[in-house]
This record gives sequence, C-alpha cells and structure tokens, in this order.
Amino acid sequence: MDLRETMRQKTFAVVGDTLNEDKYAYKIKKQMEGAGYKVYCVGKELQSINDIPEDIDVIDLCINPVKGLQLMKECEKNFNNVVIQPGAESPELLDYLRQKNLPFIESCLLVGLSVYMCN
Repeated sequence: MDLRETMRQKTFAVVGDTLNEDKYAYKIKKQMEGAGYKVYCVGKELQSINDIPEDIDVIDLCINPVKGLQLMKECEKNFNNVVIQPGAESPELLDYLRQKNLPFIESCLLVGLSVYMCN
C-alpha cells in the first residue's frame, strides 16, 4: 500500500506522544482529526494498540523504534498498513515487519495530508 492509498483509509492509530504540542505525533493527530479522519492515540493516551475499541486501518509509528517494535510485537489487531515516520525506523523493526509479512511503508502522514488531502 502506498501513501496515496494509505490516505484513503479512515481509522488511524497514531503511536507516540500525542499530548505534547511540540511532538510530531501531536501534530499528526491534530491535522488528521482536522481533515476528518478517526484517530486513536497510543503511547500516552492509550497504552496499547490492542486498547483501541474498534478495527483500525493504519498504524502510524511516530515513536522511539524500540517502543514501536515492542508495541507491534504485542499488537493483536488487524490492520491494512503501518506507516513508519522518519526517525521511528530501525533495522530490527523493519526486519520484524518483513518476517511477519506485515504491510508497511516508510513515509509521513503530514506529507500525505498535504499532497492528497483525502477526507
């Protein structure tokens, strides 16, 4: 799934510090909500992706790669794609996703919003 198709999805889990206005996870959350997406926040608001009460389409990792890897290993949710934001990647995370045959892209949802503006 590429970034264009990712932006056509409806329900996102933003994983990172969504409470700190200085963090990209917060900015992503606010802009995604403002564009009409349903956004759940994991890291500071919810402790686990598994705490999300409904199905999700996209997991957006905007968090330290060690914590992101841990959360992905614990994830029992079905999803269509993982977006790995710049700085959230690591060889271990990428290897894990490949080994589990989980769909992912290395990209940025803020770029997706500015380029595709899908509602």
